[in-house]
Amino acid sequence: MIPVVLALARRAIVGNLRRPQFLAPLVIFPTMFLAVNVGGLTSTTGLRGFPKVDGFLDFQLAGALTQSLLLGGVSTGIASALEIEGGFFDRLVASPIPRFAIVLGRLLAASLVAGIQVLFFLALGLAFGATIKGGVLGVLLILLIGMIAGIGFGAIGQAIALRAKNASTVQGIFPLVLVILFVSSAFFPRDLLSAPADSIARFNPLSYLADGLRDPIISTVSWQPVLEGLAAAVGISVVAMGLSVLALRGRLRDA
Repeated sequence: MIPVVLALARRAIVGNLRRPQFLAPLVIFPTMFLAVNVGGLTSTTGLRGFPKVDGFLDFQLAGALTQSLLLGGVSTGIASALEIEGGFFDRLVASPIPRFAIVLGRLLAASLVAGIQVLFFLALGLAFGATIKGGVLGVLLILLIGMIAGIGFGAIGQAIALRAKNASTVQGIFPLVLVILFVSSAFFPRDLLSAPADSIARFNPLSYLADGLRDPIISTVSWQPVLEGLAAAVGISVVAMGLSVLALRGRLRDA
């Protein structure tokens, strides 16, 4: 099964490179949002209760990363839906390959793309004066959390694509993605949010994911937020992969 998974992942990555509309939004929108927030909210770092940071860019990088990873899941879903619409999925089903490899191939590609997204935003932050207090270990932990989260968000996108069967429906989840992201601590400290956003953020797994990505940037590695972020990424991935497999089985029954 491994050669099939690698071949499908390679095909997915090459397909993304040939269609810039899949990759461009993953960096353009979060970068623009990052620039606007850093330019307009820098003075908020002086608020009582705000984490100690060298600059608002350091704090905001994790929010941009989380937003980009979520958009990566939408992109994965759109690409999967286009394969269904174009008939490639049906050809895969008719071929003598393990059905689970269809899911794993796309998710492996999503994880690799997520790694590139993480490195891009870390490099962007460093270029504009951010610091990564956790050093090399911090970078590796951010990369690990980001790539696992990329699998989870990609699996959610794939599950929706398998159920919806068309790209336009998958595109429609974009506003919902933003709403879920804004009621988390991705862009602002949880303790400084007003009710009911603070209560929602406390139970939002994206809050723990963003905090896990943020901790190695703004401080030396503190294992509690990092492990909570890793647990959130793993939890999202496990649940989402289960949903993706169930959606695949449903799709195969309907085929």
